[in-house]
Amino acid sequence: MNNFSYAKASTVDQAISHIDGDIRNKIVAGGTNINDLLRYFITKADKLVDINSITENNSIIRLDNGGIRLGALHTNADTAYDPIIEERYPLLSKAILAGASAQIRNMATNGGNLMQRTRCYYFYDINTPCNKRDPGSGCSAISGYNRIHAILGQSENCIAVFPSDMCVALAALNATVNISSPEGERVLAFAEFHRLPADTPNIDNNLKHGEVITSIDLPAQGFEKNYSYLKLRDRSSYSFALVSVATGFEIENNVIKEARIALGGVAHKPWRILEAEDFLKDKQPTRENFSAVADLILRGAKGYEHNMFKIDLAKRAIIRNCFMALNPESQRPGAKPSL
Repeated sequence: MNNFSYAKASTVDQAISHIDGDIRNKIVAGGTNINDLLRYFITKADKLVDINSITENNSIIRLDNGGIRLGALHTNADTAYDPIIEERYPLLSKAILAGASAQIRNMATNGGNLMQRTRCYYFYDINTPCNKRDPGSGCSAISGYNRIHAILGQSENCIAVFPSDMCVALAALNATVNISSPEGERVLAFAEFHRLPADTPNIDNNLKHGEVITSIDLPAQGFEKNYSYLKLRDRSSYSFALVSVATGFEIENNVIKEARIALGGVAHKPWRILEAEDFLKDKQPTRENFSAVADLILRGAKGYEHNMFKIDLAKRAIIRNCFMALNPESQRPGAKPSL
């Protein structure tokens, strides 16, 4: 770990001032990801700016439009177990609790969850080429062991995947991200926050240098009646998703009036296809329709030597999770399966 200076900010303005628009200055909150990045020499910091003392961004509040604002410094655990989230946004609660461990969720913050970086093996191995870590050096995963890697949205420069569970639910819920900068405030649609790799896989998101995430807004619609989060992984805990699916439905008289389906573990960002969601509108929740929507979501999917199985796995996961969303009670321990 390289030497760095330390600064503590008690307001957003102080944090922005300490960062000073310099890419070499980094923010630390829960520290559950950046500490690893520093320890393994994946990133360097001239200055760490500690924002844990900022009090205005560590709560959950109701908005006048019926939605909810999640403070960026509110922990993942406190968010998942908040009565408002459990009641109105159970999809988000379930997704958060599927991630990491209880200890990490107690430390990790909502803003930090958006900023975490890939867990690609080669990204963490500084002795191997990685365009995300060292632009222009090559992508070792393409011809290497790529079992956990992307099948959608990848490029010839990077096939890494984004690891978050929480963000898959936020994508399905149409969240927005509130950002502060020296120039003022701005709001970014969640769908526009993370980036696909293209020619710049080293740039994970559209947050600019010197900007700070202050909160995340959820619209009033939470799909609390018909929802499901399904995470398929190599072991039942402490493991990142091979494929995950967040699904929310609005259903009237056995007809789907609105559908949201987002995938994790398959791309460089949470994956949504609006055309596929529109396909389900005014249709009945049948296997035939769920299979068709899975084909639309996975159109253009491309596998590699060790992860070809993820294409079929993703299709089966989408179909299964759509059925699970019809009966959220089926997700409780001991309940009979939906299929």
